[in-house]
Amino acid sequence: MAGSVNIRDVAAMAGVSVATVSRTLKNPDLVRPETREAVLRCVAALGFVPNAQARHFRRQATDTVILLVRDISNPFYLDVFKGVEDVASSAGYKVLMGDARSDPARVHHYIDMVRERHADGLILMTGSMPVELEDAGLPPMVVALEYLPTRKLPTVLIDNEGAAAMATRHLLGLGHTAIAHLSGPVPEVMSVARVAGWRRALTEAGAPPDERLEVRGDYSLASGEAAVDELHARGVPFTAIFASNDEMAVGAINRLRARGAKVPDDVSIVGFDDTIFAVACNPPLTTVRQPQREIGVEVMRLMIERLAGRLAPDATLVMPTELVVRSSTAPAKPDGRVAAGQR
Repeated sequence: MAGSVNIRDVAAMAGVSVATVSRTLKNPDLVRPETREAVLRCVAALGFVPNAQARHFRRQATDTVILLVRDISNPFYLDVFKGVEDVASSAGYKVLMGDARSDPARVHHYIDMVRERHADGLILMTGSMPVELEDAGLPPMVVALEYLPTRKLPTVLIDNEGAAAMATRHLLGLGHTAIAHLSGPVPEVMSVARVAGWRRALTEAGAPPDERLEVRGDYSLASGEAAVDELHARGVPFTAIFASNDEMAVGAINRLRARGAKVPDDVSIVGFDDTIFAVACNPPLTTVRQPQREIGVEVMRLMIERLAGRLAPDATLVMPTELVVRSSTAPAKPDGRVAAGQR
């Protein structure tokens, strides 16, 4: 009977208007409880399936996309989400945001959600994919800001190596040559590329990088603080730091200040991303700006094309970056080699 039942039949049986039935199904909180219960009883009795739900059954679609990020507490992802949501809502999609927490098991979980048709597609912003999944059949996916060298997936990214070189050249231009780098987890492609950019800029400037000035972190404030302690323990003088994200840069500033060093008088610091950390920092942080909202816009556009079957599996879009100069960098002093903690 369900195939021949329409919304007017439900309205007639419940003794309400068609508009009330529609409102009950779409916005039940706006309907009085007794009316809502009466309408839902009639829906169940008649076996009525709303048109939108029937369409979803026929094409097995949910009109839902998952945005899976490395760490949901990082404010970088909020503007990306805004861009994804803007495009998704105008195209009739909902967006769920998932937190991978750098845990391969959680990446598995969200990929399985798409395989089991709880969502139509997955936007991946986790830095890496579990190795055992790389050769498996994957559901509709688009990668944002990272790339997976062993898989061909639609990708929106930036030139991480070029952006890191740009940040390092800014410090070189201020007369710094003893430049430390706080990297992300080095097995990840993005981190490796930023390390390569730091090394390239120094080498091209005739100041070969000192490997003792590279400290690995995990993009957190705490790892930025720990990196300064590690540099101090190594005892290698430096006058500047290029951090692979703003959070680590702010952590480094906090630890330098605790050790008695001043930014930028003693140590200049450049971050990466241009999140709220950069503008709320004291001093305001010089950083590499990624177009976060625009990245979200473009990655959702690729997802829509991917779901429609109109996108090449290796489609790639490279987004621009720029250096935003604020107050955390200054010219090096002639005698300025100050190791953290020497003051």
